[in-house]
Amino acid sequence: MADITAPCEQTAQQQGKIAMLKKHLARFHWQAVLLMLPFITLFCLFQIAPMIWVLINSFIYEEAWSVANYLEVFTNDFYLQAFENTLWLSIFCSVIGLLISSVTAFSIYKMQGKVRRMMISFTTMTSNFSGVPLAFAFIIILGFNGAITLQLKAWGIIEDFNIYSANGLMLLYIYFQIPLGVLLLYPAFDALKPEWEEAAKTMGASKLTYWFKVAIPVISPALLGTFIILIANAVGAYASTYALTSGNYNLVTIRIASLVSGDLFLEPNMAAALSVLLIAILGFITAIHHWLLKRSYHAK
Repeated sequence: MADITAPCEQTAQQQGKIAMLKKHLARFHWQAVLLMLPFITLFCLFQIAPMIWVLINSFIYEEAWSVANYLEVFTNDFYLQAFENTLWLSIFCSVIGLLISSVTAFSIYKMQGKVRRMMISFTTMTSNFSGVPLAFAFIIILGFNGAITLQLKAWGIIEDFNIYSANGLMLLYIYFQIPLGVLLLYPAFDALKPEWEEAAKTMGASKLTYWFKVAIPVISPALLGTFIILIANAVGAYASTYALTSGNYNLVTIRIASLVSGDLFLEPNMAAALSVLLIAILGFITAIHHWLLKRSYHAK
């Protein structure tokens, strides 16, 4: 009898596992996966595969495995200057962009009806105006013979302004940082309840005290998260920078492009090493952003 019961129990267990597997498969959305298949394919071809190629080739030096490319990056003053210029330009422009976008986002938050919708639509449109067209627009407006430059010189406000220098790059970066900052910060102000400000006034707090003691601590994770995204956006900028300076300003993205497409200094493996270091910086920035999101009001 025991010999008959054991196989029956095993058969029942197998049937139970099969039933559980069928249940899980029934819950699995195969149609959604099939619809996502083109995106997954493109993501692997244009994101994962190039990243793997870059990582592998960054360790190849004179057709041999080596870390010489990374050693050269950290010992070459020209490459170190590229990272320094990239970081200080990105951080400085992100700070200015964050301040302007914070005030703008709060102003839009206070608006009502059609005016608010119009401003949000305008901000969305300007956030997509970047790259080479943006650089050409700056050249037409603020170049040596630009409309605004000539007018300001005629009024005696400026004497010498070079849009193709670091000052011009700062204006360009700040411009394309503002719309992105506004779009990211506008939803954050919904966390501020109107009754909080009324309660603060009832307790005798001034408007400045309310902002420093209540409002800013509440939206600070969103402010820091937006600041980090703005830095990442500026660090990876290339098209507008190259179009404005013709590649004459020493930035990491410019150096990578020159090493890949240059006729005299074609060093794809060195470009791969610079790319890996840039990916590491952006990855670190993204990790900080995710950590801040977990601590923000969105996670509560």
